[in-house]
Amino acid sequence: MMETRTTEIRYRPIGIIHSEYTKQEETPIQGIFNSSSEGEVELFPEYAQGLKDLESFSHIILIYHFHRATGSSLLQKPFLDGERERGIFAIRHFNRPNPIGISIVELKAVRGNVLEVCGMDVLNDTPLLDIKPYVRQFDHRDEAKSGWVEKQHVENIGEWNATPKELRRRDRTRL
Repeated sequence: MMETRTTEIRYRPIGIIHSEYTKQEETPIQGIFNSSSEGEVELFPEYAQGLKDLESFSHIILIYHFHRATGSSLLQKPFLDGERERGIFAIRHFNRPNPIGISIVELKAVRGNVLEVCGMDVLNDTPLLDIKPYVRQFDHRDEAKSGWVEKQHVENIGEWNATPKELRRRDRTRL
């Protein structure tokens, strides 16, 4: 086990994510809250062959590096609940021990080494680490619980401007 704790793991980007978002404060906290937000995922040419058959999926999972994280903290106030700190592994904040993000986006088209997507919640020029197909039969769980998030009354959050900047307004998070 000690060897695992000291092993350095390195990844190289396979591409770049392009979006309209340049400020963390103005980026949706989840793509589902802005499903019309378009973007492009540009794979480096040497990885383009790996996109074969991806066009048959409606959604994909992007795995990326939070290149503009501002540090790491094991306790953080989540954007949906600015009242109290929560453990970093119980939230999706970018300031994590390993600044890795995931997003589920709708795949609109594959053009060579470029993917056109909707439901973007990623900053422009974010390094892409991997892409996985979203498979409903594997990835959806009817019995899933959403922990503390269930108490945040997020049923209508899609009608909000669900960016960190707007969610910090206390009246938006207290329902």
